[in-house]
Amino acid sequence: MQLDPQIAIDSPFRSIKREDWKNLNGKVLHNFSVEDLENLHALNEPLTNQEIEEVYFPLSHLLEIHIDRFQSLHQRTNRFFGKEVSKLPYIIGIAGSVAVGKSTTARVLQRVLSLLPSKPKVDLVTTDGFLYPNQYLIERGILNRKGFPESYDAKRLIHFLSAVKSGAPKITVPVYSHLVYDVLPDEQQQVIEQPDILIVEGINVLQVNSQRPRKGHSVFVSDFFDYSIYVHASEKNLIEWYTNRFESLRATAFQNPASFFHKYANMTADESHTMAVNIWNEINKPNLIKNILPTRYRADLILEKGSHHFVKNVKVRKI
Repeated sequence: MQLDPQIAIDSPFRSIKREDWKNLNGKVLHNFSVEDLENLHALNEPLTNQEIEEVYFPLSHLLEIHIDRFQSLHQRTNRFFGKEVSKLPYIIGIAGSVAVGKSTTARVLQRVLSLLPSKPKVDLVTTDGFLYPNQYLIERGILNRKGFPESYDAKRLIHFLSAVKSGAPKITVPVYSHLVYDVLPDEQQQVIEQPDILIVEGINVLQVNSQRPRKGHSVFVSDFFDYSIYVHASEKNLIEWYTNRFESLRATAFQNPASFFHKYANMTADESHTMAVNIWNEINKPNLIKNILPTRYRADLILEKGSHHFVKNVKVRKI
């Protein structure tokens, strides 16, 4: 296996090119149907069986090693203290920019992990549900800051993760609708019931509050993660993917009168492109540079994408 020479010898990461990473797959093969692939990938994010086989199955094998070690440590520690061995979920965090494909990565990982020999129960939660409701953001004049740290109910997210790690039998999670661009009413919540593995996906999951000193026993979302993944792509690719997605949504979802963005439905292609670029430059780019990209090297593993959303390189934190 050849390591990427661009990574310094003393780097905390080993960098593995895709051609070498895919050879770590082992013998497990599973072909997903066209319908499966359609359900797993997001709009304008191509997904193939080859991508799953060469990128995500090796990743699932690596995670299996970490999960087995985690479970063994938990069991032995409980026995050491004379406690009954209780079920404790393994939590994986997935971070990255808007439009990078975090949701697809999370769904695919959920699926391939569920195929491990132990057939674990794998649940997926997105942090979108922990955004403050639009009314709250409007009252504080920060609706245009949705996605920035101050737009999330971090305390509620941390309380949720604490409950999961404490083995709570049943936890409800708020659900976010991209159609109405808001958190849905409480009666439409997601229910989490003691999964073996929980995947938490969102742009903010590796962030820490760098604006003020950490006081006392401050807790961050990432403190609850047993493993974390950052999905990375160049800004050139990100803005292309974002503008393409915006145009596709203009021609589809935005046509729905119930859509928050229905006001953009009658734009021309040029107007739509200009609007998307403006949104990127005024909102998404500043958030990426200030709050998201700096968290990349806090992850345990980085998936580096090339063009067309396909992973070209994997960086793994050294043990």
